[in-house]
Amino acid sequence: MLAQSQKTHSYPLGQEARRVLIVEDEVLFARAVSKQLSKAGFECEQVETIEAARAILKQFGPDAVLLDMRLPDGNGMDILPELVSKGIATIVMTAHGDVGDAVLAMKSGAVDFLKKPLDLEELLLVVQKNCKTAELRASLDYSRQRDSHAAEGVELVGESSAIQSVRMQIERISQLGGLSDSIPPTVLITGETGTGKDVAARLLHFHCAKHDKPFVHVDCASLPAELIESELFGHEKGAFTNAVSARPGLIEAAEDGTLFLDEIGELPLNLQAKLLNVLERRKVRRLGSTKERPVFARIIAATNRDLHEMSNHGRFRSDLYYRLNVMTVTMPPLRERGDDILKLAHHFMEMTEKRYGLMRHTFSENAVEAIRQYAWPGNVRELRHQISRAVLLSNHALILAKDIGLTSTHAPISKTPANDSLLTLDEAEKTMLLNALEASSNNVSKAARILGITRMTMRYRMDKHGISV
Repeated sequence: MLAQSQKTHSYPLGQEARRVLIVEDEVLFARAVSKQLSKAGFECEQVETIEAARAILKQFGPDAVLLDMRLPDGNGMDILPELVSKGIATIVMTAHGDVGDAVLAMKSGAVDFLKKPLDLEELLLVVQKNCKTAELRASLDYSRQRDSHAAEGVELVGESSAIQSVRMQIERISQLGGLSDSIPPTVLITGETGTGKDVAARLLHFHCAKHDKPFVHVDCASLPAELIESELFGHEKGAFTNAVSARPGLIEAAEDGTLFLDEIGELPLNLQAKLLNVLERRKVRRLGSTKERPVFARIIAATNRDLHEMSNHGRFRSDLYYRLNVMTVTMPPLRERGDDILKLAHHFMEMTEKRYGLMRHTFSENAVEAIRQYAWPGNVRELRHQISRAVLLSNHALILAKDIGLTSTHAPISKTPANDSLLTLDEAEKTMLLNALEASSNNVSKAARILGITRMTMRYRMDKHGISV
């Protein structure tokens, strides 16, 4: 029985015909119910006793059960706990005057009840509604299990003092959520592109007490400007031209889990005010609605931009910056992590080998030296891409410097200009952009990949520095 039931419920329901078991000793009535449900696309089986119901569960594996409370060999309550424990949506049927039985059944886990004599149309609607609810619940459980399994590979590799400090911060902040029932403080993760801000956000979520709740990742830089408000806050039917139905936003979708706002510095100014209101009042209102809904999710934001400088120049709301900057985790650039670079290189090499079933590889001495000397402007993301590419394309076990591609187009970027004076942050950024464009023959998409950033971000930074191709 368990093997069949587990098979049925191990993936989101709705991918096969929904099965309904009818446990009813009035044979003619049971047949009428079965016929009605079959017309609506359900697969039905009917039995007359509790013993027969237990027997057919082994091979049928129903998604829902219509359970009569008065049966020849006992009361429906005798089998109800077994059905509930297996996650089967159970709808009880009671005769007139047996409302007490229905109340007891609902308290024991039944999802609904119907009083006899039944209207078959009403019965169909009740079954459809509860099967749909079961599908949504199973789909959500499946998504959470998938996210949980995906999190197993999320880790901060390395032993440098910089990364150990980050680990300690993450552990401390994660513990805050378990100290009380209040919502944990907002966290701002800063750092250059590719330093692992998304990894830190996931670790903050999966180390907290509510790690089984949703983790919703929102990339503010990739959402289209005309859709970002609707995506974040949701909308009601008719709120705008294409709003054919109501839809919750990503803030609501996070429920009481974690909402991760990546690249928060790219959020338009007009939406920054709305986000600030959500953070302050912990309520969200969909587009076209007058109703406010509570927000219980923990908010984590991340950026590779200087929000303080942006707020000074009017490009980011200062009140939102101070509201986000309650607790800060700063991800160190790869060049400041010492021997972590080689540890990460070996980690990505082994990860790629396992994923694709490839032979074991090793780095040559010149490859190790190239990895050490390279500036890695794209940080950990660039390192992962280059090592994975070298392993996938290598025809031999020994990976050379030329296999990684750091000897020509990926030459180290100078930390100081020709006159040995120190670069400002803007000058360094402009130099990196120009070098990447030169290495990619002015191909913006390729230059963005070299730097480990999106094409949209590359264009934004080019415009910022007045660079054109």
